[in-house]
Amino acid sequence: MKLASRVGQVTPSLTLAIAAKAKAMKADGIDVCSFSAGEPDFDTPAHIKAASKQALDEGKTKYGPAAGEPKLRVAIANKLRHENNLDYDTHNVIVTNGGKQSLFNLMLALIEVGDEVIIPAPYWLSYPEMVKLAGGKPVIVPTDATQGYKITPAQLRSSITPQTKLFILNSPSNPTGMVYTPAELKALAEVVVEQDILVVSDEIYEKIRYDGAQHLSIGAVGSEIFKRTIISNGFAKAFAMTGWRIGYIAGPLELIKAMTTIQSHSTSNVCTFAQYGAIAALEGSLDCVEQMRQAFAQRRQVMLERLTAMPGLTCVKPDAAFYLFPNISQTGLSSLEFCDRLLSSQQVAAIPGIAFGADDCIRLSYATDMASIEKGMDRLEKFLHQFNGHG
Repeated sequence: MKLASRVGQVTPSLTLAIAAKAKAMKADGIDVCSFSAGEPDFDTPAHIKAASKQALDEGKTKYGPAAGEPKLRVAIANKLRHENNLDYDTHNVIVTNGGKQSLFNLMLALIEVGDEVIIPAPYWLSYPEMVKLAGGKPVIVPTDATQGYKITPAQLRSSITPQTKLFILNSPSNPTGMVYTPAELKALAEVVVEQDILVVSDEIYEKIRYDGAQHLSIGAVGSEIFKRTIISNGFAKAFAMTGWRIGYIAGPLELIKAMTTIQSHSTSNVCTFAQYGAIAALEGSLDCVEQMRQAFAQRRQVMLERLTAMPGLTCVKPDAAFYLFPNISQTGLSSLEFCDRLLSSQQVAAIPGIAFGADDCIRLSYATDMASIEKGMDRLEKFLHQFNGHG
């Protein structure tokens, strides 16, 4: 069978593959400490589940509008206006099957063969693959720990060519957990406006921040950047709704209409009754989000303290999300080799940094219970001592 050439250009998701391997080992009775999945270990808050159950009982089980339930689109537009200072109307919003589909639809609606998309590395591993599937060219701009894993205005400007159409900004970041400051965002916004390109801001981790880190949407910097900004977000991380598959994107009306057309021919609407849970998430109390954030903050502290005391590792303190991104270069191992050996010898699952465009690092998720963190850190320490910190 001859498959389409586009399939050969795309790399399967390493995070999902390693998470699946860890789950299979667990199913075989092996005690695995998994730091692989970017998924809160908390259950979806009760009031969100109750709203969805009520919608089911009320018969909200039919096809809905491709762009999303009107009431949810209104709630999202209100959220963006009041929380993010982004003046979007309901018609500027489309509800998608998770944040991932919002970005995939965007690439299909915007990117043509030959178009370039600037992606700072380390990056969320699906960004380049989505660009490739749309026929575009990912332009990877490396960043490192000395610059806080954040692209500089000079780097952005020098990466722009006549073929550049889009810049992908992820703040707070997966995998590094870094947050761009308001001053840094203003400087990047100046370049975007000056060069007249578009920027998509992936803000899925906006509510999981620590130590007073400030979240600013780049589109809120001024009217000129707002015209060129697209906002991608969702409910998976902040509200522990990963399996619900509800995301959204907001942007210029012409773009949202195009994405709605694409979605109408691919997945139709998002699960109808699940959208009523999302409405409850936006309209209800955020106390549940704060409780989860506080738990993540404690776990971050414990894991970071343990990691920074280990030989052969260095780690930048993250501002947000629920990941640590330690540098393993002192061990002499590639990230894939490191993670493979760690899983087979110590039953600890981590994600190789190569998946995120940084082979000298690994990603550890602390979206798991404290007992697993302590046990996993003990095992990681044992693993590192085995190599005496020098591979």
